[in-house]
Amino acid sequence: MNGQPRKVIVVTDGDHIAQKAVEAVAKDLGGRCISLSAGNPTPLDGSQMVELIQMTPYDPVIVMFDDNGDFGRGRGERALEYVVKHPAIEVIGAIAVASNTRWVQGATVQYSIDKDGQIVEEAVDKEGCAEKKLQNKIYGDTVDVLNSLHIPNLIGIGDIGKMEGHDSLQDGCPITKKAVQWILERSGSHGGNNGKAASHRGTIGREQDLSQ
Repeated sequence: MNGQPRKVIVVTDGDHIAQKAVEAVAKDLGGRCISLSAGNPTPLDGSQMVELIQMTPYDPVIVMFDDNGDFGRGRGERALEYVVKHPAIEVIGAIAVASNTRWVQGATVQYSIDKDGQIVEEAVDKEGCAEKKLQNKIYGDTVDVLNSLHIPNLIGIGDIGKMEGHDSLQDGCPITKKAVQWILERSGSHGGNNGKAASHRGTIGREQDLSQ
């Protein structure tokens, strides 16, 4: 990558369904997904994630973080903070995932994508419904740290791969896909190393994250 910082999109969800959704979207858009970052909670620490990010052949790289509802700053948030602050990483955007977790501060967002795929100037709940009463805060178990990291292009979303079927894998996870596209457009980035990854679209998965 010629010494340039790797362009990364962070996602504050990492359960099995979210993993499948993020992998499918990355493949469709010509990016990469660090499959080994998935887990409930996040199985890797920040340094391990940075190592895997640097091994991928092209940008953008989508990385998942999950606290599994742990009180306070859990594994996912600690790893997220490490990745965001690493000098070899340029985080171009973040998807703040609502899970209706209790006892959290919530992450303030200016925009969200609702379950119908509309960009709204409100927060959404777990089902992807925009609610003014949320006061522009996404409540999830791995989002509080986002308030202190000042990540550009932050967007809220409902529960990835779910939202009462509106983001199903069978339909190509259209809500998650639109969130990633929104970040790419606003950051001026393009999937698959500026479109050069089309021939690699069948090579996304756990083993590629380690070997490429």
